[in-house]
Amino acid sequence: MARIPIVVLDSIVPRLLSVFVKPIAVTIWPFIFVRGPTLDEAVLRHETIHIRQYTETLAVGFLLLYAWDFVVGLWRYGNFRKAYQRIRFEQEAYAHDGEDGYEDRRRRWAWRDHTV
Repeated sequence: MARIPIVVLDSIVPRLLSVFVKPIAVTIWPFIFVRGPTLDEAVLRHETIHIRQYTETLAVGFLLLYAWDFVVGLWRYGNFRKAYQRIRFEQEAYAHDGEDGYEDRRRRWAWRDHTV
C-alpha cells in the first residue's frame, strides 16, 4: 500500500529552487511542494515516485545520488537540462508518471534500472 505524501499547494519552495528551471513541484521527503493551487495526476504520480525513492534510500542517499548524477551530468554535457535528464531518479519518474497504478506495481529499487 502506497503512503500518501504531504502535499503543500501554493508553496514558495519551487520558486526558491528555480535557479535553473521552473519546477511545477518539488519533493523534499515527505513533502511535495507545489507552485500553484492545483496538481495534476501525472505530476502527483511523478513526485510520489520520488517519495518512494527517498524512502528506499533513507532520504540522505536520495539527495547524495541526485546531486552526484547532476554534477557528473553537468561535467559530462556542460548543460543543465541534459544533466537533469541524466539523473536516475528523474529517469524513472518521467518514464512512469503517465502510468495509472505504477505506484502499486512498482518494484522496490526500480530506479536502479535506469542509466546514469
